[in-house]
Amino acid sequence: MTTVLILAVLILVAIAIWQMTKIFELSQLKAETSQIANDSDNKTNGYLLFAFLIFIYGITIFSFWKYSKFLLPEAASAHGEEYDYLMLVSFVIIFIVQTLTQALLHYFGYKYHGRKGQKALFYADNDRLEFIWTIIPVVVLAGLILWGLYTWTTIMDVNDEDDPIMVELYAQQFAWTARYGGADNVLGDANVRMIDINKANVLGLDESDTYAADDIIVKELHLPVGRKVNFKMRSQDVLHSAYMPHFRAQMNCVPGMITEFSFTPIYTTEEMRQNSDVRDKVKRTNEIRAERAANGEDNADPWEFDYILLCNKICGKSHYNMQMKIVVETEEEYEAWLEGQKTFAESVLKQDASETAMNTIQ
Repeated sequence: MTTVLILAVLILVAIAIWQMTKIFELSQLKAETSQIANDSDNKTNGYLLFAFLIFIYGITIFSFWKYSKFLLPEAASAHGEEYDYLMLVSFVIIFIVQTLTQALLHYFGYKYHGRKGQKALFYADNDRLEFIWTIIPVVVLAGLILWGLYTWTTIMDVNDEDDPIMVELYAQQFAWTARYGGADNVLGDANVRMIDINKANVLGLDESDTYAADDIIVKELHLPVGRKVNFKMRSQDVLHSAYMPHFRAQMNCVPGMITEFSFTPIYTTEEMRQNSDVRDKVKRTNEIRAERAANGEDNADPWEFDYILLCNKICGKSHYNMQMKIVVETEEEYEAWLEGQKTFAESVLKQDASETAMNTIQ
């Protein structure tokens, strides 16, 4: 209801401004009705261009000062530093070019605004200028593209070197499920056509595949720090995207196919919680939540930082809530957690065998 009232007020204000503009136009009794800009018009537009130049740089400086705190902290994966550096260089180049071109565009519009009797100098062509403004962007963009391709190829080199952990990320509207390769570190075959809700085989694992027996299915992702992880990703229904922002990792989950991504975590969850940027963010967030709690509002509990897996595709009405907690811990803590999880054989196949035996007795 509040939203409707706000929209109604905004519409009424817009109508009022429009009506006042009409009244102002009717109140002007100037005899001059020419549609051709005169010196006064050109001068005014020149000043407005210059004023707009000051405005866009002012708002840019303000945004850097005000909103830089909302950026992600340093990358928590081995490849993240190179990824961030490539992005930083790209942004710096874009910012320099934007600053220079916008400054020249608006300043020249102000300095060389139209004047009566003054005629602009016309160049039919200038090969030297055209070569300069063509070759410089070509060289810069080619360099960025080649650097980007090299970085992408390096990051996407998913292989079995360094004894990686095999993990599957399974996406469905609107939840994530993780599956570990178990003791043999090999993921068993799976297909959505093999999903059997009655047996709790929610990922469609092939029950006849011996590699699937020791697979571990969980709803919270645990990773050991300093250990490479190879992710295989599937989708049950629509296009999803596995997005882990703190690890600078993202890969689409496409129905009917398996996609892959690989990275090595370099900071545990506890170590990242001690990061100054993260601590500042937690402090700011909890100050807001404390105010909400004082007002008796919902979702006002204190927040603690955790790595998180999100869906970065708009996959349906509950897309915003499709997330999974990621815990990065020491190798010892990871092994202890893994030991406490049930395998597919213990949770599904054993149950199926028990039901079969009961039916036989009956």
